[in-house]
Amino acid sequence: MNLRDEEFLKIIDATPLVSIDLIMRDQRGRILMGKRINQPAVGSWFVPGGRIKKGEDVSSALSRIGEMEIGMILDRKKGRFINVYDHFYNTNYANVEGISTQYVVLAFEFNLEIDLRQLPLDQHSEWKWIAGSESGTAHNNSAAYFKSCD
Repeated sequence: MNLRDEEFLKIIDATPLVSIDLIMRDQRGRILMGKRINQPAVGSWFVPGGRIKKGEDVSSALSRIGEMEIGMILDRKKGRFINVYDHFYNTNYANVEGISTQYVVLAFEFNLEIDLRQLPLDQHSEWKWIAGSESGTAHNNSAAYFKSCD
Protein backbone atom coordinates (compact mmCIF):
# COMPACT_ATOMS: atom_id res chain seq x y z
CA MET A 1 0.00 0.00 0.00
CA ASN A 2 1.42 3.35 -1.01
CA LEU A 3 0.36 6.39 0.97
CA ARG A 4 0.33 9.98 -0.16
CA ASP A 5 2.96 12.15 1.54
CA GLU A 6 0.34 13.94 3.66
CA GLU A 7 -1.03 10.63 4.97
CA PHE A 8 2.39 9.19 5.69
CA LEU A 9 3.51 12.35 7.51
CA LYS A 10 0.44 12.09 9.76
CA ILE A 11 1.46 8.54 10.63
CA ILE A 12 5.07 9.58 11.30
CA ASP A 13 3.82 12.38 13.54
CA ALA A 14 1.49 10.09 15.51
CA THR A 15 3.26 6.75 15.87
CA PRO A 16 6.65 5.01 15.72
CA LEU A 17 7.71 3.18 12.58
CA VAL A 18 9.07 -0.37 12.73
CA SER A 19 12.24 -1.02 10.77
CA ILE A 20 15.16 -3.39 10.29
CA ASP A 21 18.83 -2.44 10.41
CA LEU A 22 21.40 -4.69 8.75
CA ILE A 23 24.65 -5.06 10.64
CA MET A 24 26.86 -6.50 7.93
CA ARG A 25 30.28 -7.60 9.20
CA ASP A 26 33.33 -8.55 7.17
CA GLN A 27 36.01 -11.07 8.24
CA ARG A 28 37.81 -8.37 10.23
CA GLY A 29 34.69 -7.55 12.26
CA ARG A 30 34.13 -4.17 10.62
CA ILE A 31 30.56 -2.99 10.00
CA LEU A 32 29.30 -1.86 6.59
CA MET A 33 28.12 1.75 6.58
CA GLY A 34 26.74 3.94 3.84
CA LYS A 35 26.60 7.73 3.70
CA ARG A 36 22.86 8.50 3.72
CA ILE A 37 21.35 10.66 1.00
CA ASN A 38 17.86 10.78 2.58
CA GLN A 39 16.37 12.16 5.77
CA PRO A 40 16.42 11.41 8.57
CA ALA A 41 20.18 11.38 9.22
CA VAL A 42 21.10 12.67 5.76
CA GLY A 43 24.88 12.86 5.30
CA SER A 44 25.58 10.46 8.19
CA TRP A 45 27.36 7.12 8.05
CA PHE A 46 24.67 4.57 8.81
CA VAL A 47 24.07 0.84 8.46
CA PRO A 48 21.72 -0.20 5.67
CA GLY A 49 18.11 -0.75 6.66
CA GLY A 50 14.51 0.11 6.02
CA ARG A 51 10.90 0.08 7.21
CA ILE A 52 8.74 -2.98 7.51
CA LYS A 53 5.62 -2.58 5.38
CA LYS A 54 2.09 -3.33 6.58
CA GLY A 55 1.27 -6.98 6.00
CA GLU A 56 4.92 -7.95 5.59
CA ASP A 57 6.46 -10.48 7.97
CA VAL A 58 9.96 -9.92 9.34
CA SER A 59 11.62 -12.55 7.13
CA SER A 60 10.09 -11.09 3.96
CA ALA A 61 11.02 -7.56 5.03
CA LEU A 62 14.59 -8.66 5.73
CA SER A 63 14.87 -10.17 2.23
CA ARG A 64 13.34 -7.10 0.54
CA ILE A 65 15.44 -4.60 2.52
CA GLY A 66 18.61 -6.59 1.84
CA GLU A 67 17.91 -6.63 -1.87
CA MET A 68 17.04 -2.90 -1.98
CA GLU A 69 19.85 -1.66 0.24
CA ILE A 70 22.79 -3.92 -0.63
CA GLY A 71 21.60 -5.90 -3.66
CA MET A 72 21.45 -9.21 -1.75
CA ILE A 73 18.45 -11.28 -0.68
CA LEU A 74 19.16 -12.17 2.95
CA ASP A 75 17.99 -15.33 4.65
CA ARG A 76 16.91 -14.64 8.23
CA LYS A 77 18.20 -18.08 9.28
CA LYS A 78 21.73 -17.12 8.21
CA GLY A 79 21.74 -14.00 10.34
CA ARG A 80 21.55 -13.33 14.04
CA PHE A 81 18.97 -11.16 15.76
CA ILE A 82 20.85 -8.69 17.99
CA ASN A 83 18.30 -6.56 19.81
CA VAL A 84 15.55 -3.94 19.55
CA TYR A 85 16.64 -0.28 19.45
CA ASP A 86 14.88 3.06 19.67
CA HIS A 87 15.93 5.70 17.13
CA PHE A 88 14.67 9.27 17.52
CA TYR A 89 15.13 12.07 14.97
CA ASN A 90 14.08 15.71 15.07
CA THR A 91 13.29 15.60 11.36
CA ASN A 92 11.42 13.43 8.85
CA TYR A 93 11.96 12.14 5.32
CA ALA A 94 10.18 15.17 3.79
CA ASN A 95 11.87 17.85 5.98
CA VAL A 96 8.49 19.14 7.14
CA GLU A 97 8.95 21.42 10.16
CA GLY A 98 7.64 20.21 13.51
CA ILE A 99 7.38 16.50 12.65
CA SER A 100 9.91 14.21 14.29
CA THR A 101 10.48 10.54 13.47
CA GLN A 102 10.72 7.57 15.82
CA TYR A 103 11.77 4.10 14.75
CA VAL A 104 11.58 0.85 16.68
CA VAL A 105 14.47 -1.01 15.06
CA LEU A 106 15.05 -4.75 14.84
CA ALA A 107 18.80 -5.23 14.33
CA PHE A 108 20.09 -8.31 12.52
CA GLU A 109 23.75 -9.20 12.07
CA PHE A 110 25.22 -11.05 9.09
CA ASN A 111 28.81 -12.03 8.36
CA LEU A 112 29.35 -11.64 4.62
CA GLU A 113 32.06 -10.58 2.23
CA ILE A 114 30.74 -7.72 0.13
CA ASP A 115 32.45 -5.87 -2.70
CA LEU A 116 31.77 -2.19 -1.97
CA ARG A 117 31.98 -1.37 -5.69
CA GLN A 118 28.92 -3.56 -6.33
CA LEU A 119 26.65 -1.88 -3.78
CA PRO A 120 23.70 0.27 -4.94
CA LEU A 121 23.99 4.04 -4.64
CA ASP A 122 20.30 5.01 -4.57
CA GLN A 123 20.06 5.24 -0.73
CA HIS A 124 23.72 5.94 0.09
CA SER A 125 26.22 8.06 -1.83
CA GLU A 126 29.19 5.91 -0.83
CA TRP A 127 30.04 2.86 1.27
CA LYS A 128 32.85 1.86 3.62
CA TRP A 129 33.74 -0.65 6.30
CA ILE A 130 34.05 0.92 9.76
CA ALA A 131 36.00 -0.68 12.60
CA GLY A 132 35.05 -0.23 16.25
CA SER A 133 37.95 2.21 16.70
CA GLU A 134 36.35 4.44 14.02
CA SER A 135 32.80 4.19 15.35
CA GLY A 136 32.86 7.91 16.18
CA THR A 137 32.50 8.64 12.45
CA ALA A 138 29.13 6.85 12.38
CA HIS A 139 25.76 8.30 13.37
CA ASN A 140 25.10 7.65 17.08
CA ASN A 141 22.31 5.19 16.30
CA SER A 142 24.65 3.07 14.16
CA ALA A 143 27.65 3.54 16.46
CA ALA A 144 25.61 1.81 19.18
CA TYR A 145 25.87 -1.44 17.21
CA PHE A 146 29.60 -1.64 17.91
CA LYS A 147 28.90 -1.80 21.65
CA SER A 148 26.08 -4.32 21.54
CA CYS A 149 27.48 -6.66 18.92
CA ASP A 150 31.01 -7.18 20.24
